[in-house]
Amino acid sequence: MASSPVLTTRVLLVCAAIGVATGILGGIAGLITPGVIVLTPYLYGLVLGSHVLPGIIAQEVLRRPLVALVTHLIAALISSAFNPAWSVRFIGTALLFGAIQEGIAAVTRYRAWGAWRFFVSAGVIGVLVAVVVFFAVDLGAFPLWVQIAYLAISVLGPVAWTAVGLAIGTSLSRAGVARR
Repeated sequence: MASSPVLTTRVLLVCAAIGVATGILGGIAGLITPGVIVLTPYLYGLVLGSHVLPGIIAQEVLRRPLVALVTHLIAALISSAFNPAWSVRFIGTALLFGAIQEGIAAVTRYRAWGAWRFFVSAGVIGVLVAVVVFFAVDLGAFPLWVQIAYLAISVLGPVAWTAVGLAIGTSLSRAGVARR
C-alpha cells in the first residue's frame, strides 16, 4: 500500500495562499525596517517578529510536516518583490524561522499541536532575534533603558505575532480551509 504524499496539491495551494498573504505583510515590514532602525531601534524586534506568521498559520491550519518551511519560502519570495535588495535576508529569515518551527514540531513528531508548542518556537526565535539584532543595530551604543526595552520587545515580538498567527489559523480552520 503506497502512502499518501505529505505535500499534496491541496496542501501546497493552502501554503501558497498563506505565503502570499504573509509575504505581503513581510514586504511591508521590510519597507519600514530602515525607518524603525533609525528612529526607534528598540522596536525592530517587533517588526522582525512578524516574520513568524507564515509558519505559525500554516502549521495551525494544516498540522503537517514541512508546511512551515514551504510557506515561509513562498512568503520570502513575495516579500522580495517589495525590496529585491533584501531577497537574501528574506530567504535567510524564512529558512531560519521555518527550520525552528519545523524542528519544534518534529521533536513532538508532529503530534502535539497545543498553543504551548507554537510559543516555544516563538521564544526560541525571539531570543535568537534579540542576540542577532543587538549586534546589527549596535544597541550597546544606546542608553540602558533602550537596551532593556529592545531585549524585551525582541523576545516578546515573535510571541505576540505567534498569538496573532494562531488566531488567524484557528479562524481559517473554522472557515473550512483545512477540510479534507
